[in-house]
Amino acid sequence: MKQKRTLVFGDIHGGLRALQQLFERAKITIDDRLIFLGDYVDGWNESAETVQFLIKTAENQECIFIRGNHDLWCGRWLELGASNPVWEEHGGKSTKESYLKTGYIINENHKVFFQNLKNYYIHENSKLFLHAGFTSIHGVEKEQNESDYYFDRTLWETAVAMDKHLKKTSELYPKRLKHYNEIYIGHTPTINYGIDTPMNKANVWNIDTGAAFMGKLTCLDIETKEFWQSDVVQTLYPNEKGRN
Repeated sequence: MKQKRTLVFGDIHGGLRALQQLFERAKITIDDRLIFLGDYVDGWNESAETVQFLIKTAENQECIFIRGNHDLWCGRWLELGASNPVWEEHGGKSTKESYLKTGYIINENHKVFFQNLKNYYIHENSKLFLHAGFTSIHGVEKEQNESDYYFDRTLWETAVAMDKHLKKTSELYPKRLKHYNEIYIGHTPTINYGIDTPMNKANVWNIDTGAAFMGKLTCLDIETKEFWQSDVVQTLYPNEKGRN
């Protein structure tokens, strides 16, 4: 009998074709639990179609959807008609076009999707999943500033800068990392560091491999650490710029 997998996905940014490639390459079945780290929209021209694909996927299998900063902006627009120049400059314009083109702008299921996104998810065996980070030394549940779940980069910067020989028992080990066996995030593309595969620093795993830019979309098995990747997403949308 096939063992149930838990697969975690990096930032998709409207790249539905890349997501569909991952479903094929990872041979995903309805028995797999899927965790998505946010930023489903804003980038390639299929943002609304990506959300629709995720909604349909969740009808047949267990899916956990985390909220990213781009999802926060898009959700506000769908619910309240609220836009802002920062969002439009960072992919919001293509998302609006996708929603208007497909007609999903009037689909209530899409509003509900964004309303129900989680700020974070704690898996058995003390594994934490969230889009960006948190700053509280007492753990993610004690975070005072909700926006840190979507925007914080200090968690990842701390993990990257740490002495790799520092033991978790050391007084110097960052207290906020001690609460979890593993932490999975997106938000900061690994291609910023010249790497197009998932990065592991301390007990933090960064799964955002730059799908919005010149990278690939990635999903990873949290138990075996085997991972699968799409083609470079830009090659799947050759007439577009994405967020480049």
